[in-house]
Amino acid sequence: MSRIHYKEFKGISLLARDLRNNQTPSEKKLWEVLRRKDLFGYKFLRQHLIFYRIDKNWVDFYIADFYCAKLMLIIELDGSSHEGREEYDRDRDEKLLSKGLAVFRFKNEELNDINNIIGEIRRIIQTQVRQLSNNK
Repeated sequence: MSRIHYKEFKGISLLARDLRNNQTPSEKKLWEVLRRKDLFGYKFLRQHLIFYRIDKNWVDFYIADFYCAKLMLIIELDGSSHEGREEYDRDRDEKLLSKGLAVFRFKNEELNDINNIIGEIRRIIQTQVRQLSNNK
């Protein structure tokens, strides 16, 4: 399958742009940390499109809250909109894992202790770096 660029799917890219322009307070709070490459210098993107499957009749995609391509890492923030969607989120995470992407989820309330979350993300990054270097 040839590599598909998200701009070929205008509606999907507009959806991602709308999500970036209308961040939740929790997303804004975490983005202030991730956007400056403060965590070991890794670049994160917010509300990034990830295509799972593309064929002539259907496109399966996900929009990751925060994504680091170099680490193949997705960080998701789960607020009230995720309540009752646990099975969907598990299925989504399994599909992304099958693509080699690691997914870590935090509840919005956990960001009340932002220093704890930063420490946890630092540990996640270190683990990803080790796993990726072992897979070479």
